[in-house]
Amino acid sequence: MESLITLVSVLTPMFAGFFIRVPKHLLPAIDKVLTLLVYIILLLIGVSLSQVENLFARLDTILWQMLLLFGCIIGMNLVVLVWFDRRHPWQLEGGRKTSVSISGSIKQLGCVVVGFILGSLLPQAWLPPEKTGMYFLMAMVLLVGIQLNGSGIKIRQVLINKRGVQTGLLLMASSLAGGLLFAACVAEVSWTQGLAMASGFGWYSLSGLVMTEAYGAVWGSVALLNDLGREFLALLTIPLLMRRCPSSAVGIGGATSLDFTLPVIQGAGGLQVVPLAISAGFLINVAAPFLMVVFSSFG
Repeated sequence: MESLITLVSVLTPMFAGFFIRVPKHLLPAIDKVLTLLVYIILLLIGVSLSQVENLFARLDTILWQMLLLFGCIIGMNLVVLVWFDRRHPWQLEGGRKTSVSISGSIKQLGCVVVGFILGSLLPQAWLPPEKTGMYFLMAMVLLVGIQLNGSGIKIRQVLINKRGVQTGLLLMASSLAGGLLFAACVAEVSWTQGLAMASGFGWYSLSGLVMTEAYGAVWGSVALLNDLGREFLALLTIPLLMRRCPSSAVGIGGATSLDFTLPVIQGAGGLQVVPLAISAGFLINVAAPFLMVVFSSFG
């Protein structure tokens, strides 16, 4: 019953957002609110992490599990997407060098650290109620739905971009395969948990909170760091991959190819690669909440 409530709580606001149309001049304000909500959610994840008993004795486990999960998922992503690029080559025209900034990712990780410090120092009575993070998450996915609607993206336009759909589906399938590989390597992880942990596809604020709700703050931290690591890697590798492996360059960003890494994708590949990125990113953003909650509901 709890998993069904979580599923409804996450998916209903997103799909409700698809039917809410706002004037285009308000979209920048929504984007700012969305950024603020992401920071608040990361702070709350840090607070949850501070409440884990004997946490410092478990830091080695968190880091090791994160690195193993990251290696399994990203490794499978690159194998499948690079194969796809070589099997179905696409020659880009133009493109240009682009600067890479990881300051945003550092700020996001810093929010988790600040939340951890606050959770460690503040009296228990001052800490937010347990479900506070879920309420902010519902607000976040509602705004994501509104953003997707307001950006003018239509389902028909997404499905028409064949290569974008293929890239999104291959990214998700290879990530899930990486999650199964992770579960095979770690005896305490069930195959459904492995699939759930792999279903964030780079949406760290969502995966960190959903996995915390399902498996506790330790596994929530593993999921958060894994998906945040994807963002770091994408910023560094998109310019390197774009010329020879454009689908790999777009796919490696996962859910962020629709927003955070889109300027880097456009800078490295030009306008011609933007529809591919939007199509793949849209599918991944819609699928991630559903897959995470469904897989985690099986325990």
